[in-house]
Amino acid sequence: MATATAADLDTLLSLPACTSLDAGLRALLHEAADASPAAAWAGTSAEARDTLEALALLKADGESVAAAILAMVPAWREALRDALPSRQPAVALLLDGLQAAGQVRALHAERGGAGNAEGLRRLLLAMVRDLRVVPVLLAQQLAKLRAAPTLPQDEREALARLTRDIHAPLANRLGIWQLKWELEDLAFRHLEPETYRRIAALLDDKRVGRERFIEQVKQQLGEALAAQGVHADIAGRPKHIYSIWKKMRKKDVPIGELYDLRAVRVLVDDVAACYAALGVVHALWLPVPGEFDDYIARPKNNDYRSLHTAVVGPEGKTLEVQIRTREMHEQAELGVAAHWRYKETGGSQRSSAANASLDRKIEWMRRLLESHGEAAGDGALASGFDAELVEDRVYALTPMGEVIDLPAGATPLDFAYHVHTMVGHRCRGAKVDGRIVPLDHVLHSGDRVEILTGKTAEPRRDWLLASNGFLASARSREKVRTWFHKLDRERNLQAGREMLDKELRRLGLLNADLVPVLSKFNVTSADDLCVLVALGDAGPHQVGRALLERERADAAPSDAAQVRAVAPQRVPKAAASAFTVVGVGNLLVQIARCCHPLPGEAIAGYLTRTRGVTVHRSDCVAYRRLAAQQPQRTLPVEWGRAGGGHEAAVVVDAVDRRHLLRDLGNLIAQEDAHVLSIANDVASGGRVRFRLRLRVHDFGQLSRLLGKIESLPGVERASRGEG
Repeated sequence: MATATAADLDTLLSLPACTSLDAGLRALLHEAADASPAAAWAGTSAEARDTLEALALLKADGESVAAAILAMVPAWREALRDALPSRQPAVALLLDGLQAAGQVRALHAERGGAGNAEGLRRLLLAMVRDLRVVPVLLAQQLAKLRAAPTLPQDEREALARLTRDIHAPLANRLGIWQLKWELEDLAFRHLEPETYRRIAALLDDKRVGRERFIEQVKQQLGEALAAQGVHADIAGRPKHIYSIWKKMRKKDVPIGELYDLRAVRVLVDDVAACYAALGVVHALWLPVPGEFDDYIARPKNNDYRSLHTAVVGPEGKTLEVQIRTREMHEQAELGVAAHWRYKETGGSQRSSAANASLDRKIEWMRRLLESHGEAAGDGALASGFDAELVEDRVYALTPMGEVIDLPAGATPLDFAYHVHTMVGHRCRGAKVDGRIVPLDHVLHSGDRVEILTGKTAEPRRDWLLASNGFLASARSREKVRTWFHKLDRERNLQAGREMLDKELRRLGLLNADLVPVLSKFNVTSADDLCVLVALGDAGPHQVGRALLERERADAAPSDAAQVRAVAPQRVPKAAASAFTVVGVGNLLVQIARCCHPLPGEAIAGYLTRTRGVTVHRSDCVAYRRLAAQQPQRTLPVEWGRAGGGHEAAVVVDAVDRRHLLRDLGNLIAQEDAHVLSIANDVASGGRVRFRLRLRVHDFGQLSRLLGKIESLPGVERASRGEG
């Protein structure tokens, strides 16, 4: 393989595309070349020149050109591996995107070019964090195709399939026509060589006559336009073999019956001149009925604008004429009039959310291409669109490499239900990239997911609880709900009562009356509420919070009456601390050590003789004893602005097993809680009890944490402990 030297770099830097490189980027490239004086090209020097010529056509910025050069010479990129992220972070990001594109290329090769090519295109756009990667990829691919005749046949065909499936459609989305036509023609040439040669021969046989005819048309039309005072440039429009082949198949006609084999393009100064030129054309030659399209008055969805007409020209031969302004032509040729909505088979079956995500990215690229040459520059545009480009779709892979389109935050369980409803119902575990992960693991684009299934369908009710994080997709949750809706009411009632009792026991509300909160859930009986909980339409945590809020609201009026006997009445105001003592100000307030209440729980205050007001949980045994002895010292207390965390005691009963403590600690860390202390007692029968002191944000976080601790293998019960 040929070597890339500092002299080769100087040759590249003299090309037109490299005029966009600033002094810092040039110095960086020279530094890389000096560090690897005899590096190897990734392709050939000819491919490198072709790549940069294509980038010059696209008016690529300096960072894109620098990334393309470094990608061509891996040793230069390696020499800058440590320095690049700090000195040129944008170039480093572009190189990461090019490597991600390599993963998509490997997936395409792995599947032999079969399957969902659209999914791979979406995966590519999801994996690249800077979309300027895509024009660089197109330029690289075009250069590789031009050099493909020197490759073995199997490699040549694989390259052509990749271009047909991934790169040419992306060029079509962006409206980069000059690259798109050549990518399609070269790929077609290598995949269908006989058909390509046959069409090329038919065109060549008539080339001399067609060129003579076009020159005659240009002369006649030019004279007619000049006579009417219309200044225009007229050129023959090149016909591309792949587009001819597609049109022959679509219309099912031989090549001789295509209207647009003979075609000219008329460029004028403004829109008024477009319609004036159209009048001249129709006055000069007879229009073909049904072959006129006004894409100026009614632009295509991709903002393409032009007038198209077909006429019977000189010698009675049909002729296509396109009329547009010079600005319209520049936009169409360089990528502003982009076909940025998917039109391939299967695109309409994609979800609207997936299409919206793709549309935002392609629209961003269109505006990036429009911005070339403007004063603001590409940097301002890129920084302004960072927020819009946050990916809200995830493209995960099956073990066979099929792309699965999921919402952001999706889990392996969402993946399972997307593959098939019964795969989700039978899901027992999952592997991501060969590593076993929990079912609430958040997937990322490019993850390869394998679902581990059981023999029977046994979905779990706690999958429906949003706080557990098992399902991010509403579609997946609905499939689980449907499963449980099919069960008889008695089973749902029993399951819901068990789930609700477990949650209320944690909150110290096991014997609470549910009647006062039924209306909040639009039910008329406690049994109906239990069924709602079982079906996932209401969470047990929501019921617990509603009961606590109701208890606090009922307690406030009577408590306020007691306060008037021991303190002067004042207007309540928000405290700067975590608590507000209703009707009383300037009192020392502290949390009771016996029960450690958490924000959101029902609380009450007790006025001590020397330590101010201590705040207890309203169901605290110590508080109830003190209140019974001296009820005049009880004070209503409300939560104010929460501080930086609160202590809570937790008791965990479990069957002892290997790594239990490690799993418990990892789970607590994942839930953003902190372990202050931990102790354990080993009981008979291989059981163990852990007593933990945790720091959590509020009782909602604690409730979620207790639920997840109980889901750990071997754990029998997790509950609040006494302080």
